Parts: sequence; structure tokens; C-alpha cells
Amino acid sequence: MSKNLFLGDEAIAQAFIDAGGSAINSYPGTPSTQITEYVMKSKEAAAKGIRANWCSNEKTALEASIGVAYSGRRAMTCMKHVGMNVCGDPFMNAAIIGTKGVLIVVADDPSMFSSQDEQDSRYYGHWAMIPMLEPSNQQEAYDMVFHGYDISERFGTPVLMRIPTRLAHSRAGVERRPSREQNPISMPDDPKSFVLLPVNAKRLYRQLIDKQAAFVENSETSGFNRYVDGSDHSRGIVTTGIAYNYLLENFAEGKCPYPVVKISQYPLPMAMLDRLYDECDEILVLEDGQPYVEERLTGLAKGKKIHGRLDETIRRDGELNSEKVAAALGLPVTSGPKVPEVVVNRPPALCQGCPHDDSYNAVIEVMKQYPQGRVFGDIGCYTLGYNKGAINTTVCMGASITMAKGAAESGIFPALAVIGDGTFGHSGMTGLLDCVNEKANVVVLILDNNITAMTGGQHSSANQKIRNICVGLGVDPEHIHIIEPLRKNHAEFVHLLQEEINYDGVSVIIPQRTCLVELKKHLAQKKDSK
Repeated sequence: MSKNLFLGDEAIAQAFIDAGGSAINSYPGTPSTQITEYVMKSKEAAAKGIRANWCSNEKTALEASIGVAYSGRRAMTCMKHVGMNVCGDPFMNAAIIGTKGVLIVVADDPSMFSSQDEQDSRYYGHWAMIPMLEPSNQQEAYDMVFHGYDISERFGTPVLMRIPTRLAHSRAGVERRPSREQNPISMPDDPKSFVLLPVNAKRLYRQLIDKQAAFVENSETSGFNRYVDGSDHSRGIVTTGIAYNYLLENFAEGKCPYPVVKISQYPLPMAMLDRLYDECDEILVLEDGQPYVEERLTGLAKGKKIHGRLDETIRRDGELNSEKVAAALGLPVTSGPKVPEVVVNRPPALCQGCPHDDSYNAVIEVMKQYPQGRVFGDIGCYTLGYNKGAINTTVCMGASITMAKGAAESGIFPALAVIGDGTFGHSGMTGLLDCVNEKANVVVLILDNNITAMTGGQHSSANQKIRNICVGLGVDPEHIHIIEPLRKNHAEFVHLLQEEINYDGVSVIIPQRTCLVELKKHLAQKKDSK
């Protein structure tokens, strides 16, 4: 088959097409976004009738994929690591019901290049007791999609694939396999398995436990995990996923003198790890993420030293790289040239002409009158308003409205919430419903720029429907306002905001203007079509 230069994300996407996938349901989140986008843009996927959807959030996306699996077909759901928190409920239950044909791809973000935390998705897979795959390179990422569906359909289990930022966004040559046909529609072998009444759930949970031995055997024999012997047994090395590459980069022709256990599939290959422990004087664990494997080995250790992130042989925080591995091995550390002093650090800022900027100018002017008041922010481009002093908090998707509610009920006045149209559709609506039910004294600004801008310009699920949604949730229509955020409307915006702060109840202001970057795209497309 042909060889292609693929990003890790693209390798996974092409493998999904080639492996007979029928539907990919996702929520955009860097560094996972390009997987679904690739399928959306693929003419080959379109010719095969493959569905590719952006869903309201990660929970609805995974539930849609479980519905695809119910029909007997293969599905994929992609998200970034914090999205796993959103879909935790269907994720855990998908493991219990024995879902076949579902691959869940999670892109973790060590060093928090575009995220709030460094959480490691392997803990979720371990908690759910399902097989996990962690490719060390783009070719493995491609091959593992086929392998993942094989495992899923053979054992009746969803499979979690974990990739870090560096693998998702770097390129390498990938050789494609012959394509598989999509599965025909078929009903579940055990219809009761999709009905999690306690009587069924207890039986199915026992079945999941009974599958663990088979999962371990497959992990030991699949070929993705392997023991690589070495001549120097003073140290044994355990690598997980991309860490294997970082190790080999430190030795000529990739020849490491120490015995290595390369882990790319879980459950852990304990036979290989036991051999390494028995044959070597001490162990170094290399993981791009949290010390998931190291914790388990440390708990089993009987006297020998195990080094890694727990003892900060490698700093516990931050992305792993070849330089950090060299330092842990006691090798000379080489790095690239220093950044010239003429290059000045510049904090990220809103684009020139961004509609959010005009909204924040009004918020800042009004809030000068209320030094004890607070503005609760959310996840999106508008988070950059913090650098200009417009917002006080950013915690997680959808938290702005509910945090403002809690603060208002505790006596903070005024309590403003700032949320984008995409995030409102993701997880803001339920918070607004809470505000209505409790008659909270809050002002909610839903910044509608007609797109999910921060993740690359995907369609916003709540776009053009925000006012109707707010009315449906019970907000008084007299206190729902739409305004165009422009400099010429600044005085009107300030006056409107002041009026709604004075209202004792739930107010919603919708500053509505298209993202400037997206508008330029539309104008360019319109020009090209002529």
C-alpha cells in the first residue's frame, strides 16, 4: 500500500476510514481536533458514506457512538483529556455493557500547551478496566486503530487510545493497509446488555471482571509490547508510548545498552516487567504524562529502586522529551540554540477587531463602579480577556454561569458570567437553568461570534438559537438582549449592562458579531466562488 506523511491525528483518522469505520462523533479540543476534521474533509470517507459529526459535548458524542455500536457498526469518538471528565458517565457504562466496535481516542496535553491541567487518561482506562493503546509513533497509531477494533469486537469491550500532543501534531511516514468493509447492521447478541437495571448491571460487571485475564494475555502477545534485551543490566528501563522514541534518540543508531520494556498496550505486560525487575539492579520509568506505570511498579517493588517522576528523577510536571531522558540517564544534555534576545515574549491576546474585545471594554468600564463585584469567565477565546483585566476566573467548560450563581448567593454583587456560544451549547445551558430555578441575581453575557473559534472554527451547536434557548429555559424575555459589539455601540452597551445589573434576577445579554478570522474566511470563499 501507499506511504503517506501523516500527523499522528491524520494517521488515526485515515486508519478509521481504512478499518471500516462508519461514524465518528466528537467534540473539538486541541490536540485531538484534526482527527475528526480530517474525516470530515476526506472525499474517500464521503464516498464510503462515513458520518463525521461535531456534537454538543463529549458526553453526547460518546453516547452517539454507543448508538452506532448498538447497530453493529464501528464508531470512533475523539476528545482532549479534559473532555474525558465530561463523558465519564457513558464511558464507564460502555465498559460494563460490553460495547463492541467503539474506539475512544483521547489526546492528552502534557505541559498544558492549550489546557487547564495535565491529567493522564490512562487512569480512566484503568478505572473502567478496559484495554488501552498508547502508540509510540505515527505508524503504530495507524496500525492500532485496526488492532483496537479487533480487540473490541473479539472481547466485547470499548478500547481507549491515548496520544500526547507531540504525537498528535508531528509527522512521519505511514504505510496504509488494505481497506476493510464497514460492518452490516446487526442487533446486539445480548439485548439485555444495553439495559443497565441493577439485575443486569451486576451480571455484566462480573463478566467485565472475568475478561481481565484475556485482556492481559492479549497485551502480552499482541506485539505492541516487547522486551528488548541489553548488555548492561545495572539499569532496566520501562517506556510507555512516545517515550520509547525519546529514549532511542539518546543513543547512536537507537541502540540502548540497557534492557527495555516497551509498553504500548494495557493492561500492563506483567511477565515482561517481572523479568526486567528480576534481571536489573534498578528501574527507570519513562512516561509522557503522570506516573501511572511507575506508581504500580513502586507498589510491587521489593527492595530495588524505581526512578521516574515520583522521585523527580524526571520532573513530575511537564512534557517528556529526549533532553529530560538524557538527564535522567546521566548523559550529556544537548539542546538547540537559545532564542535571540531580540525576540520578546508576548502574552496571547484577542485578535485585532475581535468582537469579544468590544464586549470586554464595556464590562471593564461598568465594573470600575463595583470593586467588590466579580466577572466569572469560561473556556474559549474570551479567556484571553483575563490579560486585559476583564474576567476574574476560568475553571472549566460551563463553570462561569454556575460559579456566578454560587457567588451571587453568597453575597457578591454584581456577579457576571461570560461564556461563548460554543461553550454555552456544550455545558452552559444547565447552569442557566439552575439560575432561573433559584432566581439568582446574575447577569450572563453569552458572547456569540458565530463559531467555535479557539479550536479552529467549528460549527457552534447553539449558534442562532441562543435567544430561543434562553426563553425556553425560563429567562424573562424582557431581560434577554442582543447587541452588536462595536465601538459605536459602546455607550449603549454600557447603559444596557448597568440596567441589567440593577435588575434583581436573571439577565442575559448576547453580544452578537462574527469572529473576524471566520469572516475573512467567508469573504475569501465568496470571492473564490465568483
